[in-house]
Amino acid sequence: MIRLDPVEAAKQFIDTHFPNCQGALLSGSVVRGEATETSDLDLVIFDKKILASYRESLFDYGWPIEVFVHHLTSYRKFFEMDCKAAKPSMPRMVAEGIILKDEGMLESIKKEAADLLKKGPEKWSEEVINTKRYFISDALEDFLGRNNRAEDLFIANTLAELVHEFVLRTNQHWIGSSKWIIRALKQYDEAFTSEFVEAFDRFYLFGDKEKVVHLVDKVLEPYGDGYLKDFL
Repeated sequence: MIRLDPVEAAKQFIDTHFPNCQGALLSGSVVRGEATETSDLDLVIFDKKILASYRESLFDYGWPIEVFVHHLTSYRKFFEMDCKAAKPSMPRMVAEGIILKDEGMLESIKKEAADLLKKGPEKWSEEVINTKRYFISDALEDFLGRNNRAEDLFIANTLAELVHEFVLRTNQHWIGSSKWIIRALKQYDEAFTSEFVEAFDRFYLFGDKEKVVHLVDKVLEPYGDGYLKDFL
């Protein structure tokens, strides 16, 4: 099947499958100009007649399509859940989405999403910061105390996740998962992101742990006494 232009494919899909919806958005990589051969179409549908929100994966018009269907209030629950987890997937999709169909309510919903993104996640308490700091230092001790390549790989993965979360949340920025870890870090500080990638890349390529340790120490030092240097 010939792959249609993404906007045209999305419009035809909506006309066929959701002709009576009140609003529809096209979001995701095709909107950001980051589409690849494996990209899909992310569609957010608002339909007052549905009883409950749902998500569905389909293939049509040459595209894999992810459909997120909501009635006119259910989306707020997903906004709230995403913001509580500090991973604003739904607000981001709505805020960046291209309007394909609108009966007069999408601009206000898009503004609601944009305001949430601008506000950022809830600020961590000192207690949470200390707990997260403990998790990172504990993982680092495991990382330095072992000489088992297989185990080290997975401890490094854990450290990368924890450090990215700590840096972003203590600076009141949204976090990510998978590819969005790097995207979220870049939105915060591109120079730090380069240092982060270089440190873990050097470990994965050569087994050199020193840059990872220095990175962790740099991140935690403002919240303690820099004691991690004792492990070097």
